[in-house]
Amino acid sequence: MPVPKGASLDPVQTRATILRAATGLLYERGLDGIGVAELCATVGASKETLYRHFGSKDGLVQAVLEARSDHVVRWLREAAEAAGDDPAGQLAAVFDALAGWYAEPAFRGCAIVNASAQWHDGVPRTVAARHLDRHLDLLTGIARRAGARQPEVLGRQLLMLVEGATVLADHGERDAAATAKQAALALLRQQGEDTP
Repeated sequence: MPVPKGASLDPVQTRATILRAATGLLYERGLDGIGVAELCATVGASKETLYRHFGSKDGLVQAVLEARSDHVVRWLREAAEAAGDDPAGQLAAVFDALAGWYAEPAFRGCAIVNASAQWHDGVPRTVAARHLDRHLDLLTGIARRAGARQPEVLGRQLLMLVEGATVLADHGERDAAATAKQAALALLRQQGEDTP
């Protein structure tokens, strides 16, 4: 990220550029697949610049994972909202969005859950817990709007289907989203039928 002599730096743009480049690299290679020196060389920033903006590699990892979580949660929420008011349609839209993601050539599973599996302590684990809670909130909301007898229980079951489908898709299961969608809709119908 060399800057011509005499040009001024935009700290916000510099941070965003590093974050964008690091996001792809860390997703592709994993948290331990690239060291700070190689990371800096690849994103075109000095160690000093990286540390000024993120404090450390851990700080960069945290920023990458938090930005990724914000993006994914917003994307799935928007997919559900775009499906209209029907909770079953909203739930189907979540799994349809996931199916599109799973089909992307660069798909490697959930970056946040992958990071948590690589580093069992610290920042990735904390970000992953918050990320899963945000998914749970979306899914429990759908269950609640559907009139589920136990929306919190159903929300957890739906979360397990989302995360399980993501893991299986990463391991080559081509129909993971469709299969999970069928199970999720069946659970939603069952909970609705069980409601007095």
